[in-house]
Amino acid sequence: MSSIFTKRLTKELRDLQANPPMGITVQTAEDDLKCWRVTVRGAEGTLYEGETFVLQFKFNNNYPLESPEVVFVDNVPIHPHIYSNGHICLSILYDQWSPALTISSVCLSILSMLSSATKKERPPDNAMYILTAKKSPKSTTWAFHDDSV
Repeated sequence: MSSIFTKRLTKELRDLQANPPMGITVQTAEDDLKCWRVTVRGAEGTLYEGETFVLQFKFNNNYPLESPEVVFVDNVPIHPHIYSNGHICLSILYDQWSPALTISSVCLSILSMLSSATKKERPPDNAMYILTAKKSPKSTTWAFHDDSV
């Protein structure tokens, strides 16, 4: 593994474990920095209050220059920007990624996206997307057109 990759992920993991944002907890195998599971609890007063979701982060050796692959696993939230296979339509995970972003800031963005939802529904193209989607959401050419949810 590259030195920058190892140093950056080790630091982020240590920071996230020591000072997790409210509603966020991280689990990772001590010997595998390349795959993390992060638990997200729905914020109080939102449609997702009391619900718990798990995000899987997969990192390649180009992190932080390239974004991690991030998907919901197990209990996938019903949300206008989250497909039933766990893929998330969120620009910072793809073309708006910046090495200045951290795993903590990605988690907060996803929690904010969940918190701002006004109704629980799947994206209108969910059925078609699921039929044609590749395993990794990073293989999708996303069209970001709705910042209101």
